[in-house]
Amino acid sequence: MAYTNINKPNEYFNTVTWTGNGSKITTGLRPDLIWYKARDVIGYAGVVNAIRGDDYYVQTYTSDAETNYSGLLVSDSTGFTPGSVFTTNSYVAWNWLANGAGSSNTDGSITSTVSANTTSGFSIVTYSGNSTAGATIGHGLNSVPSMVIVKSITNAESWSVYHKSVTTANNYYLYLNSTGALVTSGGDRWSVGSNSSTLFGLGNDGTTNQSGQTYVAYCFAEKKGFSKFGSYVGNGNADGTFVYTGFKPAMVIYKRSDGIEGWMIQDNRRPEYNPIGGNLFPNNANAESTDARFDFLSNGFKARSGNQNTNASTHIYMAFAEQPLVSSSGVPCTAR
Repeated sequence: MAYTNINKPNEYFNTVTWTGNGSKITTGLRPDLIWYKARDVIGYAGVVNAIRGDDYYVQTYTSDAETNYSGLLVSDSTGFTPGSVFTTNSYVAWNWLANGAGSSNTDGSITSTVSANTTSGFSIVTYSGNSTAGATIGHGLNSVPSMVIVKSITNAESWSVYHKSVTTANNYYLYLNSTGALVTSGGDRWSVGSNSSTLFGLGNDGTTNQSGQTYVAYCFAEKKGFSKFGSYVGNGNADGTFVYTGFKPAMVIYKRSDGIEGWMIQDNRRPEYNPIGGNLFPNNANAESTDARFDFLSNGFKARSGNQNTNASTHIYMAFAEQPLVSSSGVPCTAR
């Protein structure tokens, strides 16, 4: 059974939807990372974090540097109030609790600023590159990271992704803003052997570690009953592969790693029943599509499409819980 120390996952991660009207959006947690996207129009997508502040965002579907937009939104201990840029369209936001604006971390060869939640295995990290292969960064998780997403906030560079299931060498990487398959040649983004419970390692490529550039990293460590990072092999039909997570999912982000297919995000609020449609795409600005892809179950998720980008060959994923399969007091969760 999947026992956990996190009986209320929505206190660490959750999803909210809203229609733009200037009202406060209550998340029930301090949203130290807010990843938002318009559902019914192209664009209106960005990532905001507590270290950089509410007026700074980066788009996931471009290589653009960070943008300063005064009055973008205002966050507090229980949610956020969208600014006037969020018009009458429909939106979704995925929210993570870290540890506020963060503090200095000197564990690595490069000093970083870290906002970390060791209970849920999530941290926000900013640092300045030094172009030195083998450089290390303190991440504050007290656990080895399963996934790290890095973006230059000062220069136009792609979003580099480390994932434990496929990044087995320093020059193996995926781009969050691209449909491209796993890259296994070219400049080193990582120093895989340096990853530890306190550090993640960097190469000297411009996407992760270049002198004169400032970077943000989002680091995730797997926590039983709350988060899962892995891979699955699709079977190409509507009675698709089942993936065990040990919890009822609240969100799944996935990508085919051995082919040219887009990243996809599905969550338990779009819609609130099976099968899950509501597909949004980190690598493009498209509006939401409604074709069904998954069932969210009490102990994992099951593909309900033979689509190439959902259930074809090898796919990586990251998943977060709505409810653990079994709580620390022995209470089992129910299906949707």
